Amino acid sequence: MKRASARSTSAASTAPTTQRQKLAAATRQRIFKIAIAEFSDKGLSGARVETIASRSKVNIRMIYHYFGGKEALYLEVLEFVLGRLREAELKLKLDVDQIEPVTAIVQLYDFIEGHFATHPELSKLLSFENLNRARVMKRSSAIPEMSSPVLSLLRTVIARGENDGSLRKDMDPLHLYVALVSLCSFHKSNAFTLSRIFNTDMLATQWQEDHKAQAHEMVRAFVVAGAPQAPGSNAGRGSPELGSAAP
Repeated sequence: MKRASARSTSAASTAPTTQRQKLAAATRQRIFKIAIAEFSDKGLSGARVETIASRSKVNIRMIYHYFGGKEALYLEVLEFVLGRLREAELKLKLDVDQIEPVTAIVQLYDFIEGHFATHPELSKLLSFENLNRARVMKRSSAIPEMSSPVLSLLRTVIARGENDGSLRKDMDPLHLYVALVSLCSFHKSNAFTLSRIFNTDMLATQWQEDHKAQAHEMVRAFVVAGAPQAPGSNAGRGSPELGSAAP
């Protein structure tokens, strides 16, 4: 009886703790979800902790309790949205033993393009951070590390394509990745202004599909073996580290 009583007492004491932990996790997640929307709409300077707290239905002190403050919450949001892109890219995995290299690169483009289309907050947050010269992002040690697996993946595909003769020589993975992201994101992040300038709805489904088909042609034309290389091209020489002198 004593043992049964002890077990009952133990279960009773841990149950409230577990319930409190679940409630705390749910509260934190609710705050974080609202914060993503607020920061992507207004940036770090425009967003207000009071608004995030009000929309999350919590006391403002809870935000400081869970995240340490507005800037710390903003940085966590940045790391999350960029980490979600990296995870999505790596799930693609580009089976280098099964997919032809040119197709693998086009498939990576499609995956990134789809991610930007379904997560517009990514482009918005990056735009705000660029306006502020990555002031907050510089505090993150996690964000630079996120890029390594993706570049390694591309490096493997490029090496295999060079070996089998399907890809042009001396492509730099970072230059190629930046080009892919540019083709994926520019027409989305600037759609409202471009639509106004050219009097064309660039967010229309058909326009987006046509642009995607054109991007496919551009990617294939650039990476395929025999594609012309610009004079003085820096491809294959690598990229200087941030803050280092260019060679």
